[in-house]
Amino acid sequence: MGSRRQFLKAALSLAVAPPARSAGAPQVIRAASALPKMPSGVMSGDVSLEGAVIWSRTDRPARMFIEYATNDRFENSFGVRGPVALEDSDFTAQVTLTELPWGQRIFYRVLFEDIGDPMFSSPPMAGSFQTPTWGSTRDVSFSFSGDEAGQGWGISEDFGGYKIYETMRQLAPDLFLHLGDQIYADGPLADSVRLPDGRIWNNHVTEAKRQVAQSLDQFRGNFAYNHLDENRRGFAAEVPFVVQWDDHETRNNWYPGQIIDDPRYHQERRSSVLAAYANRAMFEYNPIRLNPNVRDRLYRQINYGPLLEIFVLDQRSYRANNSENLQADGDSGEALLGGEQLRWLQGALANSLSTWKVIASDMPLSLVVSDNTEGMPHIEGLANGEHKSAKGRELEIAGLLTFIKDHNIENVIFVSADVHYASAVSYHPDRASIGAFKPFWEFIAGPLHAGSFGPNEIDRTFGPQVEFVQGPEYANQSPADGFQFFGFGNIDHKTKALTVSLINAAGESLYEKTLDPR
Repeated sequence: MGSRRQFLKAALSLAVAPPARSAGAPQVIRAASALPKMPSGVMSGDVSLEGAVIWSRTDRPARMFIEYATNDRFENSFGVRGPVALEDSDFTAQVTLTELPWGQRIFYRVLFEDIGDPMFSSPPMAGSFQTPTWGSTRDVSFSFSGDEAGQGWGISEDFGGYKIYETMRQLAPDLFLHLGDQIYADGPLADSVRLPDGRIWNNHVTEAKRQVAQSLDQFRGNFAYNHLDENRRGFAAEVPFVVQWDDHETRNNWYPGQIIDDPRYHQERRSSVLAAYANRAMFEYNPIRLNPNVRDRLYRQINYGPLLEIFVLDQRSYRANNSENLQADGDSGEALLGGEQLRWLQGALANSLSTWKVIASDMPLSLVVSDNTEGMPHIEGLANGEHKSAKGRELEIAGLLTFIKDHNIENVIFVSADVHYASAVSYHPDRASIGAFKPFWEFIAGPLHAGSFGPNEIDRTFGPQVEFVQGPEYANQSPADGFQFFGFGNIDHKTKALTVSLINAAGESLYEKTLDPR
C-alpha cells in the first residue's frame, strides 16, 4: 500500500503542475483543456459493513486512481490503482473498497491518468461517505425517492435544476435509496414547454434525450444526462446511492418478452433486448456492488449494521406478462419477483440481525397501477383492484407476509416510489382478506424531478389504511410547482425507534411517524 500511496500522491500532484522532463528532453506543456476530464463527478454506493463502491467517469482511455483517508487532509491515506476506463464501458470505472474502518467518515478523491500520455492526469475530484458501525453509537439515517427527469421535465437552469437533491443533501443522510425510474429512456425532451401560467420551461437537451432509447449508446446517454445536474453531482459526492430499477429505465410498463407496438420504436421493438441495454448502462453509470455469480443481478441486500438492513428488490426482470392479474393460486402468470428472488428475500430477512429491515420495492403494494398500453384492461402493479382474497401477483406478497409471521421477523417496513406523490399507509390483518400477518407500514415518496400525479385507487386485500397523502393539483404538474417528495428515515441509536418523515422539495416536513421496535 505504501508504494501505491506514493505513486498515487505523485499522480495527484500532476493535476496541479506537469512534472519536469529529463534534461535535454523537449519541454511539453499541456493546457488544462487537454487533460482528462471527469464530466459526471464522483459517487459512492452500496456502502455496507463489507465496504463501498467508488464510481466516476472520464472522457477518454484513462486509468482510475483513488486515494482515501479518515480525514479531509488525507493524512495516513491509502491509494488504489483502479481499472482503465475504455470505450466499452463508456469510459466509466469503479473500485470496491473493502476492510474500511467502521463508524468513520471516509474522504476520497479520484483522478484519471491518460494512458496515452501517463505524465498527465485529470484534476482530482473529492467525495465522502459514512461507514456503518457495528455498535449502536450513533443514529442512522436514510432518504428515499424515485422518478427522475420524466414526463418532459429535464434540467432547467431557469428553475434551479434538480433542486430536491440539494434539499436532501442538507439533511446529510447516511444513505440514499433511489427506488427506480432513474431515467426515462422512453421520455424524449423538448427544448421548451409552456406552463399553464404562461411561464416557459427551457430544457437542457442532449442528443440522447431527443428520441426514445433503442441502442446501448442512447441508454448510456440517458444515464449521463442526469449527471449533468449540479445539485445531483453535489449530493452524490456526499451521500452514497443504493439504486434499483423500475420500468422507465427501459420503457413504460415493460415486461420480459413484450413486443412493442409503438411507431417510435422502429429500430428495436423487443423489450427484453432494450432491457439488456438498460441493465448494462445502469451498471456502468452507478456504483453497484457486482454479484460474483450473476453480474447483471440487481436484487441484493445492504447490511448497514445492527440498526439497518436494506433489501433491494427487482420487480421487472422476473415478472410475468401484464394481464388482468386475477390468476388463482397455482395458476401460471402470477410472478412479480419470481421464485428464486422470493426465496432469497425470505432467507435474507430470516437471517438478518439488524433491528430495522427496509424492503425497497420499486412498486407500491396496494396502489392500483393500470397498464392500457396494449388496449386491454391490464394491471401494471401487483394490486388488481378486486379488494378480495389474493390473486395473481398478490399471491407472492401474501406468501411473503405469511413467511414473516411464521418466522417471527420483526420491524419490517416497505418504501416505494413510482406513483409520483407522497403517502403513508399502515397495514393490519384485521382489515385484510388474506389471513393473519404482522402489522407493518409502507411509505411512498416521489418524484425526484418529474411530473406529479395521483393519488391512485387503493386495493383493500392487505388491509391498508392511508394515514397521509399529498399530491399535485393536476396531472403532470411540473417540478416548478414543488410537488416533489422524498422520505427521510432516522433510527435513534439509544431507543432504536425509527422516525420516517415525508418531505417536499422546499424541505417542509409534511408528515412524521415514529415506529417503536417490537
